[in-house]
Amino acid sequence: MPRTQLNVRANPAAVAAEAARRRRATMTRSLEESTEPDAQDARRAFVEAAADFMQRYESVFAEEFGTERVAR
Repeated sequence: MPRTQLNVRANPAAVAAEAARRRRATMTRSLEESTEPDAQDARRAFVEAAADFMQRYESVFAEEFGTERVAR
């Protein structure tokens, strides 16, 4: 069976404007909503990596700075 290739060029600004119009939102709000899941994933990954780092190097920090915690 022959394959057909379809090349389509899209103007990203026009696509974003159309998505905003369909959502009945401003362009800014529409972009925020479409990128929020990625931002949440990035925040979650950062916090998990920071917690892992602190756990792995807890003894090094305790040795270097002591175990007393200073309230600020």
